[in-house]
Amino acid sequence: MPDVTTSPATSQREREIQTPDDALTIIAISLVAGILTNILHEGVGHGLTALLTGADSGVLTTVAWSSVYDSRLVEAGGTLANLVAGLIFWLALRSAKHASGPICYFLLLACAYNLFTGTGYFFFSGVTDFGDWAAVISGLYPHWFWRALLVIVGASSYFAAALVVGIGLVRYVGIPRHEQNRLRKFTIVPYFSAILLAIVAGLLNPLGMQLLWQSALPASAGGQSGLLWLQYYIPRRTEPRRTGEQLTRSYVWIGIAAVLALVYVVVLGRGITLHR
Repeated sequence: MPDVTTSPATSQREREIQTPDDALTIIAISLVAGILTNILHEGVGHGLTALLTGADSGVLTTVAWSSVYDSRLVEAGGTLANLVAGLIFWLALRSAKHASGPICYFLLLACAYNLFTGTGYFFFSGVTDFGDWAAVISGLYPHWFWRALLVIVGASSYFAAALVVGIGLVRYVGIPRHEQNRLRKFTIVPYFSAILLAIVAGLLNPLGMQLLWQSALPASAGGQSGLLWLQYYIPRRTEPRRTGEQLTRSYVWIGIAAVLALVYVVVLGRGITLHR
């Protein structure tokens, strides 16, 4: 009779595979990455740029930066901050060879949120003639050419960002392409987490509900939509370079997310005034 005894290491690996990734921890990591992405866009990209280039003060909320001073650079600043941050997080992810699974996943999500927000804004403004880049190209002629250019640049760069994020999810987070259920969980849960965060935080903003529906919600629901389909475009030869450990419940990440979300919604959601 054949020996069917398994080694302790094999048994442990089987138990890990049978244990589903913890959704609450995925949500927590998503919230932290989403909050950071929005602060980089509104606070650093728009707010800090405005204060450094001419604004004496302004109001920062979760949906917008508002000040008397404005310029094309200020309008473009949010997108540029997200694109630079996305590149930095991508490089950090590639270098994090010995980091834990949750850290790698956080770096991947931070990269994804920033790249999708940055590239998505080009496409959004080009199609709707509204938002940051509509303000950037305002007054440039022929106007139809600049809108068409935004659409083309936005669509192509967004698809490229989706490829980058998908490759990173497999290669550096360690989720094999054939594990479709895990890939969906690691992308769809963050997508809806970003939408929920935008809605809850935007409800308290003092600049009016219109900004929530016209800017914050489209930026999340539309801007992060690449998370819903990127898994289908991951190149077939992409292989994991690390073992994709199961994401077990982490009360550290849940605690950090709870504190940040509370401050983000209650404090920044109501708006804070910043001075030069």
